[in-house]
Amino acid sequence: MKILVIEDEPRMLELLRRGLQDHDCTVTVAQDGLAGLEIATTYEHDAIVLDIGLPYRDGYDLVRMLRERGRTSPVLMLTARDSEDEIIRGLDLGADDYMTKPFSFPELVLRLQSITRSVRGRENGKLLIADLAIDPVRRIVTRDRKPVDLSRSEFALVLALARNAGRCVPRHVLMEQVWGANPVVGIGALDVLINAIRGKVDAPFEYKMIVTVRGEGYMLCCPAAATGVHH
Repeated sequence: MKILVIEDEPRMLELLRRGLQDHDCTVTVAQDGLAGLEIATTYEHDAIVLDIGLPYRDGYDLVRMLRERGRTSPVLMLTARDSEDEIIRGLDLGADDYMTKPFSFPELVLRLQSITRSVRGRENGKLLIADLAIDPVRRIVTRDRKPVDLSRSEFALVLALARNAGRCVPRHVLMEQVWGANPVVGIGALDVLINAIRGKVDAPFEYKMIVTVRGEGYMLCCPAAATGVHH
């Protein structure tokens, strides 16, 4: 894998460089946000390992700018910051995964392989459920032909529900779809995200598509299929 590491602390940068090279990765490095942005927008990488506390442009700004410029290289944020709010913020801005320091290199490499496969395997086909339309590649959602502005995590959750339209998706499955196989946020974060989506996908419209299956999970369906479920 070709990996770009953006880290300002020299000892950590060298540790990452050597450790990833020992796992057969080709590594490019940058020590501040501006240099990292230039390299990331000029050259293709299989994945980017990104610290948050960077000079000039922090990791949050950097991942946001990369996504705004259409760069799709998967980003793994690697940082000592471990609060749930910071993790969710990074993922919403466009990061694909989040690891906290200290870390193990085998796990880091596995995470990088996982997000790389995920990006390569994104579906090209559009989804249409009633008047809800989803374009997985362009990350565009409309309802009744009106655009729905979703964060990255909100989009991932709506997409997971749409791919299983008419079926209940357990909470733990949805969490894996949004935050990876080993979520670093609690179950409450999923419920908060569902409420935010309902405010955008359901609230402005006459009928509601996102429903709760008590004790199990959530479902995306048309009103006629909502018997036995609860908003």
